[in-house]
Amino acid sequence: METRIHTEAYNPATGELLGEIPQNSIEDIREAVLRIRLAQAKWAEIPFSQRGKYLRKMQRHLVEHGEEYARIISADNGKTLADAYMTEVSSAVLAFDYYIKHTARVLRSRRVKGAHIFSLFTRNKLQYAPMGVIGIISPWNYPLAIPMHEILMALMSGNGLLYKAASETQMVGQIIQKIVDAGELPQDLFIQVNVPGRVAGDAFLEAGIDKLFFTGSVPIGKKLMQKAAETLTPVSLELGGNDAMIVCAEANLKKAVNGAIWAGLSNSGQSCAGIERVYVHREVYKPFIKLLKKKVEKLRVGNPDQKDTHIGAMTTSRQQEAVRGMLEEAIKQGAVVSAMSQIDENVDQALPATVLTDVNQQMRVMREETFGPVLGVMSFKTIEEAIQLANDSNLGLTASVWTKNHRLGRRIAAQLEAGVITINNHLISHGIPNLPWGGFKESGVGRTHGELGLFEMTEPRVIVNDYLPLNKQFYGTPVAGFVYRRWVGFIMMVGGTWAIKLKGLLKLIFGFKKI
Repeated sequence: METRIHTEAYNPATGELLGEIPQNSIEDIREAVLRIRLAQAKWAEIPFSQRGKYLRKMQRHLVEHGEEYARIISADNGKTLADAYMTEVSSAVLAFDYYIKHTARVLRSRRVKGAHIFSLFTRNKLQYAPMGVIGIISPWNYPLAIPMHEILMALMSGNGLLYKAASETQMVGQIIQKIVDAGELPQDLFIQVNVPGRVAGDAFLEAGIDKLFFTGSVPIGKKLMQKAAETLTPVSLELGGNDAMIVCAEANLKKAVNGAIWAGLSNSGQSCAGIERVYVHREVYKPFIKLLKKKVEKLRVGNPDQKDTHIGAMTTSRQQEAVRGMLEEAIKQGAVVSAMSQIDENVDQALPATVLTDVNQQMRVMREETFGPVLGVMSFKTIEEAIQLANDSNLGLTASVWTKNHRLGRRIAAQLEAGVITINNHLISHGIPNLPWGGFKESGVGRTHGELGLFEMTEPRVIVNDYLPLNKQFYGTPVAGFVYRRWVGFIMMVGGTWAIKLKGLLKLIFGFKKI
């Protein structure tokens, strides 16, 4: 008998073994895609309202078991219980409501009027057809919230799903399976597989999925895009960020400092759209640093099960070492540790929340995605300098502007190269399901969430119905000479200068002559 390989799940704070999840083979993935495709063909025929009833069962199950699941997320990922419930469970529950209520409106068939005289006798309809089999490969930093949005969009738009949870958070993958099972979906419409991340993307694409949604690193995203090009399989990629925070001279400093702590240090800084670079106007730089130092030094990092813990453990030892290496390198290059939180030394995978000053744009801690509890803070003299510093990155997922002058805030936001810019807040738009999610530059390709996310789950299809009661199209082959001359005259009248329009009018009237 063949022995099946398992993925072992450990609590990153305690090292406790949480469970063992059997792994799938490449052949399992190929068979899954075939089974999903058969189920999806029937699912696509079901009305939006009926699909919503399945999803409503899933939502009620999640609400009923929300705190239980938050504890599992906390143990599997390392974040605090409050963080797990508020940013993961709550985000998913709210997403259900939006997609159940609004998908039919967004994806309804609609009439499209013709644009010129030759479309007078056509009736045009735009439809949004499901892609077919959607593949989702999700990350470990928000292992419930991120994939649930995409799962809901895919199901409500009429697709079937092949899903892979991150190897590092397989226990949350089991939660997602329970949520889906509670919906009592048609058999094989949703299939979850467990394969190593290094082979998942290629396996999904080679199995013939119709679109891939991937959240992860830039290098892996580029490899997947290259692989997808072989079959022209569309991809939607969310590849992280190196998000900037601009604090203007007239900002509410207490609110800005609290925002930096929340968006930069929660979840141990393991947020794609977390604050990593802080640019503060020189007039308020010193009071900002003083207040930030005071707040950070009161934070306690450690075991998320402890009531006095504010920030939990890093999810993986690999990421912990990567962040530690970037910190050590920055300090060697002249960065100064201006503040550091308390830390529970008994938790191996915990890193103290750290504030660095005397940093510069050449340091890796400012140029690359740190993905840890680290804030690099610089001062600026002018708004133009702040915008230039914020845009000085190959990534552009989100950013924020902090100011009491909302007109100034909007002016700055309009010049930032990022997919989401928030004024006087940060890291909240992912939990607002009707807002599109995605970034500029190497932060990814495509959008999820909201109307744009639903469109990403479909193929637009146009049906043109011609009602002109003629046996032969007047522009069809062969084309009579007078028809051609009058056609030229018409086009000259549409787009020419007044002199050309006059010549076109003459051609249109006297098209039977060679003028």
